[in-house]
Amino acid sequence: MSEIHFETRGRVALITLARPQALNALTYAMLAEIRQLVRRAEGDPEVTAICFTGEGRGFCSGLDAEVLRQTTQAGRSGAVAPAAAPASRDPPGMFSYLPLVGKPVISAVNGVAAGGGFVLAMMSDLRFGSENASFTTIFSKRGLIAEHGTSWALPRIVGPSRALDLLWSSRRVNAEEALRIGLLDRLVPADGLVDAVVEYADKLASEISPRAIAVIKSQVYRHLSQGALPALEDSQRLMDEAIAHPDAREGALSLIERRAPQFQPWTGGA
Repeated sequence: MSEIHFETRGRVALITLARPQALNALTYAMLAEIRQLVRRAEGDPEVTAICFTGEGRGFCSGLDAEVLRQTTQAGRSGAVAPAAAPASRDPPGMFSYLPLVGKPVISAVNGVAAGGGFVLAMMSDLRFGSENASFTTIFSKRGLIAEHGTSWALPRIVGPSRALDLLWSSRRVNAEEALRIGLLDRLVPADGLVDAVVEYADKLASEISPRAIAVIKSQVYRHLSQGALPALEDSQRLMDEAIAHPDAREGALSLIERRAPQFQPWTGGA
């Protein structure tokens, strides 16, 4: 049976990790399949957002223990199966390509997110969680450092001192604390977790330009590493392009005519 389930709910491409007996621990084959499914969802004009969740009581416990053993025995972090190697345009690190995806990526954290599961949640744009959600970096307890971009992403989400605490201690953070410190963006009942993501994506699809979503996402992540002046200059250039795009005219007309906008679909083009 497949260890990844893929379906469309409303305007959401739902990717469910399906190894509940192992708390949805990741294998190299799963990592490769996830990359392919994300690429498929990104190119589908009917998909507004991509959602990750886990089957059973866990979100994702990280790399499978046997996979981790093989990697540490090989003695290098790049010792991955060829099928799971990143595409040539992807930066190094697990799930590092998610900020480059031109659609919202939302993790629906239904249980523990540990190690690589923590990375998946951090590299998502938003994190919705149930009361059963919890987070732990776990790396330091395995003798490892802040892996796969967590040293970049986590301080930007919770601040440097909290990031150091979570990375040093590898302590588990429950759902309430995660919401308070910004690890979670929404806390919703467990039985409505994925439905909350679908509702959010459907609202975006009914009101927001898909192209605007993609450009704004690119702006935010790119400008994190830029100074104010380059960011302002880049934004001005992008605004000029946006004003010349048909979506801007449609947005103005829909406001004047008091109707829902009919924006152009977005599949990765300009």
